[in-house]
Formats: sequence, structure tokens, C-alpha cells
Amino acid sequence: MKPDLLRVAVMASGSGTNLQSILDRCRDGRLKAVVCVVISNNSDSYALERARREGVETVHWSEKKAGSAKAFADGLLAILRRTGADLIVLAGYMKLVPIEVVAAYQGRILNIHPALLPKYGGKGFYGIKVHEAVLAAGDTESGATVHFVDAEYDRGPAFLQRTVPVLPGDTPDTLRERVLAVEHELLPDAIAKFAEHYQRGSNARIEMKSPNH
Repeated sequence: MKPDLLRVAVMASGSGTNLQSILDRCRDGRLKAVVCVVISNNSDSYALERARREGVETVHWSEKKAGSAKAFADGLLAILRRTGADLIVLAGYMKLVPIEVVAAYQGRILNIHPALLPKYGGKGFYGIKVHEAVLAAGDTESGATVHFVDAEYDRGPAFLQRTVPVLPGDTPDTLRERVLAVEHELLPDAIAKFAEHYQRGSNARIEMKSPNH
């Protein structure tokens, strides 16, 4: 048994609402984990401000700031190791994680995607574009997926997934809000599930058993 709380490094590019759901659950004790650092490639990301308000260390780190892809990967690994991260969570992080980081943290990087993967995943499927594609296809349901990260966008094994209905008259914006509400519950749930297996020292890579498992 590992006695300490799971240490989570969160990477985010935007407003950080999924980060906030994690911070809230950590604060009230429902999530047995601690956010040890929030990293953003965007210096204006509101996720950084959310973290500062909670007293969490923040780091603005990007390939542009680093000067090269190698320097970025090396610096990112240094940040993660210095802060003692057990798990990396991508919460609206809009860049591909360097292969060096994927290799070092294999099976310990989770991403949340606003669709029922493997549908509507991969490069180019992000933000409102995902919901536009769902509506254009005439799907009757959508949802969110938490999956393990590998070297390609949205291709790693699914961990948890939940569905929402696509309603008559939905727009990309209304569908996005419905899916986002699910994301705010699903991502902390996935971290909690990971933490349970991590604490037992077991293999945390658990395949999804059903869409709502």
C-alpha cells in the first residue's frame, strides 16, 4: 500500500473548468488526491489563475518558451519529476504530449475528450468542432471519454466513458454544455478510480467494460 495521496499534475490550455472540478473534489475530500502542479502552454490560461487561488504551484511552459521540442520535453519531465507527479491529467490541454513524457509515464497519463471515442477523435477534433461533427452525423447520443494517452491524439485505451442524449433542436453550444457537465463528474471519477488501483499497487490500466461503466 502507498500511504500518500495520489499526486496529480494537471495540464490545461484554456479556462480550466475541468481543473476546477478536480480542485473542488480534492478540497472537500471526495477525491483522495492532491494537485501538485498545474502546467499550461498558454500564459493567459484561466486554469493558472484557478490553481493560484487554491495555492497550487503553476508553471507556464511551452515549446515556444523552451526554444525547441527537445528542450520542451526535457523541461516538462523535470517539472513532473520535481513535483513528484504520480499521474498526469490533461484537462483541456491542446497540444500533443511529447513522446519522451508518454514513455516515462506510460499508463499514468489520462485525457478527457468530449465525445464517445473512438468516434470524433484525433487531430482536428477539439472543442466545438467535435459537437458540430456529432450533429452533422445525426447521432442520437454523445458523451465524454477519459482515456490513457499514447503517442497519437485520442487513440489510447478508454478508461471511463459516459453518454448524454442528443436532443431535438440541439446546437453545438447546447450539446457542448450538456457534455461539459458530464466531463466535470467523469474526470474526477476517473482519477478516483485510478487512485484506488494505484494505492493497491496494481495495474491501473483497466479497460472500459461498458459505455457507462
